[in-house]
Amino acid sequence: MIEADMDSGVYPKRPVEIARARGATIWDSEGKEYLDMGASYGVCNVGHCNPEVVEALRAQAGELIYISSTYPTPRRRELLEKIINISPPGMARVFLANSGTEANEAALRFSMHVTGRERIVSTMRAFHGRTMASLSTTWNKKHSQGNARPGLPVDFVPYGNEEGLKETITGDTAALILEPVQGEGGVHLPPVGFLRAARDICTDRGTLLIMDEIQTGMARTGKIFAVEHSNIVPDIMTVGKSLGGGYPIAAAVLHENMGEMERGLHGSTFGGNPLGCAAGCAAIDQMIELDLAGRARTLGEHFTRRLSSVDIPAFRDVRGLGLMVAVELKGKNTPYLNGMLDRGIAPLPSGNTVIRFLPPLVVEKAQIDRTVDALTEIADGDGDRVPQRAPQAQ
Repeated sequence: MIEADMDSGVYPKRPVEIARARGATIWDSEGKEYLDMGASYGVCNVGHCNPEVVEALRAQAGELIYISSTYPTPRRRELLEKIINISPPGMARVFLANSGTEANEAALRFSMHVTGRERIVSTMRAFHGRTMASLSTTWNKKHSQGNARPGLPVDFVPYGNEEGLKETITGDTAALILEPVQGEGGVHLPPVGFLRAARDICTDRGTLLIMDEIQTGMARTGKIFAVEHSNIVPDIMTVGKSLGGGYPIAAAVLHENMGEMERGLHGSTFGGNPLGCAAGCAAIDQMIELDLAGRARTLGEHFTRRLSSVDIPAFRDVRGLGLMVAVELKGKNTPYLNGMLDRGIAPLPSGNTVIRFLPPLVVEKAQIDRTVDALTEIADGDGDRVPQRAPQAQ
């Protein structure tokens, strides 16, 4: 029996079964090699099975696998200190969770508690998760199966629209939640000055600014956190995906102005567990030691430059920041995604017309060139004849 016959059915299945991985390479159960140009939606920034992360997990598993967060542990203390040290100035406290959507749930709850307000402002095309509060702030209704958005009262404005923020953020708004680059929405960069304007508007209205760095953080965009490109400091910053080097851990990082949260306000049974903390410590150390921000900046510039230089009429737009890159097509992305998978390259879709690239930041220049060459070959030749497997966005 195959996996698809036994799981819940909510996950679209690719036609390959992955058995192992290392660096930017994954292998299926038959031994075929693939270049992972999606890093499982940006999770494995330090590379699959990074040796330091693997060793940290092995060592921690022999000492302490689990203890409640009511008991301090050496590894949790170490991780909290590392997260604060790499965060923007003034970020001073951390709530540890297991996933990005949990971090956003905490951020939204904390913002309502601190301000005493209930309304949230989010943006069109935004994706902040699939649990109830974060789903409320996610734009695409397909994630709630076409039903009305559950949970919080949320107002949506166009991403990048400063005037929309001024009109929508009021004295009833607890928080504005933003992605510094919209990932699931198709790798859309903010207009110059937009994030600074958002910060100023929130400050003026007494509204908290939540920056969702779950996909953009940990060196993905050429800075440790994407807010550094705009030189702004949020009130709350959420981090996930690559924080644990492939092991599930996430965080909501709070500015010192937020103060200490009330005892019992929130919690997570496995948040801050010793294994996650050990993996997070190793992943942060590797991000710095390998200068992954510098690699993302240099290789990202090369990637977007090469994509922009090829003469492919089917391309509508090429955009990106660091190694967060997208090609928007004039038609469907399915033939390209299938054609690349047949050539041993695994990118990501974003909607029906965007190909998204979020490779491990240890990817090599030659592997990026191979990706561009494959795209060009498909566009010039048999892209439309590739069998349709209907890959889905995350």
